[in-house]
Amino acid sequence: MNVIQMISVGNPTTFGPVQLRVADCLIALSALFGLPAILGVTAGCFLSNAYYFLGPADVILGPIANLVAASVVFILRQRRLLACIAGALPIGVIVGSYLPFFFPPPEILGSFPVFAAMILSVTISSLIAVGIIGYSLLAALSRPNVLKPLKSHGLKTVSDG
Repeated sequence: MNVIQMISVGNPTTFGPVQLRVADCLIALSALFGLPAILGVTAGCFLSNAYYFLGPADVILGPIANLVAASVVFILRQRRLLACIAGALPIGVIVGSYLPFFFPPPEILGSFPVFAAMILSVTISSLIAVGIIGYSLLAALSRPNVLKPLKSHGLKTVSDG
């Protein structure tokens, strides 16, 4: 399968039982940018899910999961690693709860009940995207030598008020 075919049918690690959406790392930026990031990851998920339409549940509940996850990260922003880990959990629970209606659970989790297997699979994927990649991105962008030049060009962060 070439890149064009993969894009046109959906990356199996992005839309399916694994749900490793690297774009979810942007959820962690809610700790730094607040409401604009929260709205951005929510709208981005809506547009993505609407494009790769699985059904109304995915188009509605996926963005709600991102909204909740980004809000959790924002609320817990003073403890960023905890925020990123906690922010991954709503995605795992919400998305993992409705995906069994669209996909069978991953074979490696075959002995688990279907809903538990899917929730576990999506939670692990979200922990990688938000908890590891997202936290790393947040830490890198929060460094003074990175943030100061961006702020000098008008970038607003949560601490700017």
